[in-house]
Amino acid sequence: MKFEVFVTLKKEVLDPQGKAVENALGDIGLNTIKNIRQGKYFTLEVSENDENKASDLVKSSCEKLLANQTIENFKFNKI
Repeated sequence: MKFEVFVTLKKEVLDPQGKAVENALGDIGLNTIKNIRQGKYFTLEVSENDENKASDLVKSSCEKLLANQTIENFKFNKI
């Protein structure tokens, strides 16, 4: 079973990489693009036939390793 995971900084956390991309886009004339936030994207293949168990494993992976829950949020979907 395959899942995709999106990890993003919480809204209240400054995103210097996103700001750098926004500034670089402005430098090349694309200054109407604003509020860029950068994140991480993962795909996971879970060797589990039960969708609920697979989902629990993905959630646990996010909570324990893929996301720093102090500063990041995560969401995932079966694909």
